[in-house]
Parts: sequence; C-alpha cells; structure tokens
Amino acid sequence: MTDRPTAGVDIGGTKIKAAVVTTDGAVLASATAPTPSGGAAMLDVAAELVAGATASAGVPVAAVGVGAAGVVDPVTGEVLAASDSFVDWVGTNLRSGLAARTGLPVTVANDVDSFLVGEATWGAVRGVRSAAGIALGTGVGGALWLDGALYRGAGAAGEIGHMPGFGDTRCTCGQRGHLETLASGRSVERRYAELVAAGGSGGVLRGAAGVGVAPGAGIAAGAGVVVGAAEIEAQARAGDEAAVRVLADAGHAVGSAVLVLAALLDVGHVVVGGGLAHAWDLLEPAIRARLADEPPVSGHTVEVRRAVLGGDATVVGAAALARP
Repeated sequence: MTDRPTAGVDIGGTKIKAAVVTTDGAVLASATAPTPSGGAAMLDVAAELVAGATASAGVPVAAVGVGAAGVVDPVTGEVLAASDSFVDWVGTNLRSGLAARTGLPVTVANDVDSFLVGEATWGAVRGVRSAAGIALGTGVGGALWLDGALYRGAGAAGEIGHMPGFGDTRCTCGQRGHLETLASGRSVERRYAELVAAGGSGGVLRGAAGVGVAPGAGIAAGAGVVVGAAEIEAQARAGDEAAVRVLADAGHAVGSAVLVLAALLDVGHVVVGGGLAHAWDLLEPAIRARLADEPPVSGHTVEVRRAVLGGDATVVGAAALARP
C-alpha cells in the first residue's frame, strides 16, 4: 500500500466536492463547484476539481475515489438509477469517464456508502466491526459496514430509504409507504405544510418569493409555498408544535428502521448523518424512545450516533476506498 494520498470526490445534486486525503484521513486541500447539468459535464467538473485540489495540496495522488448520488454498480462503475433531478446521469460510467479525464485509477461507490466508510474509518464508528449508516438528506440513503468492510450487495445494499411499512404516502420513487416519506428533508417540509394548512400550530412561513405567509392560511403541499427543513428546525426550537411533531415523527421512523436493521443484521451501531441530522437534538429523543419501546429480541443494545465528519465524510470515505 502506498503512502501517497488519494483524492475523494463527492458528486451530489447541487454541488461537487473533491479533496486530497492522506492515509490517516487528513484533508490536505479541497475544491467545490456547483453541479452542472448532464453526466459528461459533471465528470468534467469533477476532474477539474481533482486537478485543482491536487495542485493546492502540492503532492500527487495515487488514485481517485468517487461517492456519487444514485445507485452505482461498483464493478462496472455505471450509474444504474438516480433521482429525476439529474439530467443524463443514468448510464454514465464514472470509472471509465473519470479515469480518462484524470489518467488515474478510479474506484466508484454510492455517496452514502462513501459516507459510511468515512465514518467507519475515521469518524463516529471508527473501530466498530459492524455498523449501518443512515443519511437524512433531501431523500434517505443507507449503507452497511459488516465485518470490517463495506457491504455492497449487487450495488444497492442498505438502501433503507425505500424500505416499505411506513404508511401509505407515495414516495419519490413512485411506490408507497417508504421510510423516505417520513424521515427525509423533503418529507418533513411536506408534512409541516400539511399540518399548518390543516390548522396546526405554525410560525410565519415563507413563500417561494420570500413573502411571509400567515400560519393556517390555506398552505398545502404543492401550493407553491416552500418551507425549508432548516427553518422548520428553527421553528421547532422556538416551540412550534407542528415543527416539533414532524421532526419527532421523523425520529420515530428512523428508530423503527434501526430496529429492522438490528433484527436482520444484529448490528450494534448506527451512524446518522445528512442535512436533517443538524436537528439531532430534536430527532434523537424520538429515536431512543422507539428503541426503548421494542428493544431487539437478541437482547443486544443498539447504539445510535450522530456522524462527526460533516461535509467531509463522503470525500474522505471515497478517498479511503481508492487507496491501493
């Protein structure tokens, strides 16, 4: 194994980030840019960011690891499925495309897989033999770290966000009752708007143009009013009952998902990250209450931890996967 650093790349829906990472997990340099439209353009930007971060670090890298949004075939490097917010992303070959642009060996994984590798290698579950990762972002992603290694399955192992059994609301994938309909940032926003429209408690909301909208004034999902998850978090801290409820419901749903993971895999640790995890103090009590309600029949406790690497988790994990 070489002591040379590797580059990690995080390809998301709004931004792409590249970083040069040492063998002990230190980020020497990083670069970020908005995500363009189209697979080829995204690979162009990723390659440029790798070059920029490498130049800033002042040392060559041995290889590149990519953590990308969507379902990624770890063998071929091809994007098999992705949100419809990505244009011409499905079918893009990340491995061959980025290798051709950088001249370096490329390792490919899903972004949540990379997030978990980062947290298992240098973060919240470092040194843990087996763990699961849950990323609460716009959607809900999941990953598995079993017996000291990333478990990929056929490429979509751990996709807990599309686990059924969580009601009847239609998911973004077209099916119903998935975890994502309760525990994603998008679902929290939708459910908050629905509760306020139904007459529930709510603070002043912001319309699409930033105009204040009085609580309960006919606000419904799809009515053009956008209340961001960060604002809902702030409303919950201010005592807004509707905001507190939707975040507690999200935490309860995550707790239920953790119980399923514990029953199937007997994992003793789960790390939770993503944008919605910024509201950890509002989510954690509901998660822990759910675990206390129905503890695993094995008798083994499950420790749920918040991720600690923040926005670097995916690039650091991707860089770790790329180490020769």
